[in-house]
Amino acid sequence: MSTENSKGYNKKSVTDVDVGGKKILLRCDFNVPIDKETGKIRDEGRIVAALPTINYLLEHNAAVIACSHFGRPKGEFKPEFSLAPVAESLAKHLGKPVKMAKDVIGEDAVKLAGELKPGEIMLIENTRFHKEEEKNDPEFAKKLADMADIFVSDAFGSVHRAHASTEGVSQYLPAVSGFLLKKELEHIGGAISNPKRPLVAILGGAKVSDKLGVIGNLLKISDAIIIGGGMAYTFFKAEGGKIGNSLCEDAEIESVLKMKDEAKTRGVRLLLPVDSVAGAEFSDDTDPVTVNSNDIPDGMMAMDIGPKAIAEFVKEIAGAGTIVWNGPMGVFEFSKFAEGTRAVANAVAGSNAVSVIGGGDSAAAVRKFGVEDKITHISTGGGASLEFMEGKILPGIACLLDA
Repeated sequence: MSTENSKGYNKKSVTDVDVGGKKILLRCDFNVPIDKETGKIRDEGRIVAALPTINYLLEHNAAVIACSHFGRPKGEFKPEFSLAPVAESLAKHLGKPVKMAKDVIGEDAVKLAGELKPGEIMLIENTRFHKEEEKNDPEFAKKLADMADIFVSDAFGSVHRAHASTEGVSQYLPAVSGFLLKKELEHIGGAISNPKRPLVAILGGAKVSDKLGVIGNLLKISDAIIIGGGMAYTFFKAEGGKIGNSLCEDAEIESVLKMKDEAKTRGVRLLLPVDSVAGAEFSDDTDPVTVNSNDIPDGMMAMDIGPKAIAEFVKEIAGAGTIVWNGPMGVFEFSKFAEGTRAVANAVAGSNAVSVIGGGDSAAAVRKFGVEDKITHISTGGGASLEFMEGKILPGIACLLDA
């Protein structure tokens, strides 16, 4: 990757600016799962993840105006999408009151922000209560920015979107990263722009079309690429294999053949699963059968990688210096088809490599198999980490001040 692109990761953070006595607009990711029956937050992980930045700001005498989107209220005030439960949870974790505004840029938010003193924190309502948020409307962004002196971005899961609260406000305020975002930039940026060799990329998931950009970028920088999950069977079909009812994207057959050629030209080892575990129907009740991946019987679909593939992938992972993993090896939610993903998770955890897991299903898998504490970095962003690995310039990162 060009040094110019890797420079894009080197951004100022909260520790590079004087926040004392200043009002900080802090963009968090408080898009948490809430139980529809009880209205209680089911998983406070994202709230806990925001605490280091919040505590740093409060301890350094800043007044914090926190904001976030939550769900998809489609530009309307809807009580079920209120951030009020988040304010309660945040107050509990911080051990201090969190003032909750009744609106986003309205009278109440502006009044509370005006009265907010250093060492105090408030939360404004769901930014998506205004349709101008997702349109990145400059007037809406300016009203948000007018409440503060500095913008701190700490919501990595949203930096691939140019919204008012992720990018627009940076037109009116000096913008820096919080600790959570800084960690993402260092780990993913570092793994891709300056990896310890060999760099082994592991890609899985259902669709090859979702990962074309990522594979394209990783082919330029990886030593080996392991491909599992449903996306592998488009490769097998492209080579004339029989794949039964396995997932396949016929429209991408030409793209995957080009990728194979490029891998050969660049000397990148492209590993596909030689065998697969298949079933007659998409269910945990179906009987698993191990078959060759390019000869899957009619009426059967591949749902996991097989034992030979596991052995080959695990051996490749063991020799890695850096590992980037995005997407499971099979339907790991079904116990009979979880072995491939479990084996890969254990191999990544047991390796001496710097390991970076790009959010979503792979993050869920390492948590499910209890190895998350042995992974160097688990990304908090699904779509954002994918686009970051693609080498795309993300608007919510590009807008931050360069270090």
